[in-house]
Amino acid sequence: MRSPFPPGSSRTAYRTALVTGASSGIGESFARILAGRGTDLVIVARRAARLDELARELVERYRVAVEVLAADLTDPVQRGEVEHRLRAEPVELLVNNAGYGAFGAFAGQPLEEQLAQVELNVLALMRLTRAALPGMVERGRGGVLNVSSMAGFTPSPGSAVYGATKAFVTAFSESLHAELAGTGVHVTALCPGFTRTDETREPSLLWLRREDVARAGLDAVSAGRALCVPGAQYKAALPALRAMPRSLLRAAVNRMWRQAAGTR
Repeated sequence: MRSPFPPGSSRTAYRTALVTGASSGIGESFARILAGRGTDLVIVARRAARLDELARELVERYRVAVEVLAADLTDPVQRGEVEHRLRAEPVELLVNNAGYGAFGAFAGQPLEEQLAQVELNVLALMRLTRAALPGMVERGRGGVLNVSSMAGFTPSPGSAVYGATKAFVTAFSESLHAELAGTGVHVTALCPGFTRTDETREPSLLWLRREDVARAGLDAVSAGRALCVPGAQYKAALPALRAMPRSLLRAAVNRMWRQAAGTR
């Protein structure tokens, strides 16, 4: 397979990848970009019909192999099938993209919905990473791209559990990146800000295009970077967020949350 990167580039071209949450949004963009680079795929999501449609399109357009694995990653049995697939037939790149957020005041939201966020955003991501990493380390080659969020760097009133899960994903990914130094395996946290899932709309000051986010993340893991913050506006904001006193940051995001909720 011809490398999609220039001769002499330090980037790694992955020959096989498994992408979760691939039926729509950023996950679909990951699958399309990887297929365009000649990567054979395993695409995972709950919606089998949408995965089948996407697989047919990618096979016809890019002549890559695409395996469909319909699974709800909050279901232990179905998640276990994906874990088994990663151990039995290893891939060179794992993209942990599946995730979701429930919004509203924590005390007013059903506990089951909050726990489901932890199940998907944290537990499933951790278990799939654990299934994939030993084989990668043994082969001395591989990558894991974990989709986190800018929300992981700030307090998140109105989405407290979501923000906390993304803070975990970033810390977990950076820790693994350090653990695996020198092994040929890279773990990267992708931390986008607001991202449009509808590609027909143009990016704005705050909103990013999902294709740009996916490409930035894939380039970052292939280059062996620990952290990727796509978008010039968010790259510029990150140092300020880290330097701002936490009390001021909490006050600022709390005002934003109350304004968005229509309260004073």
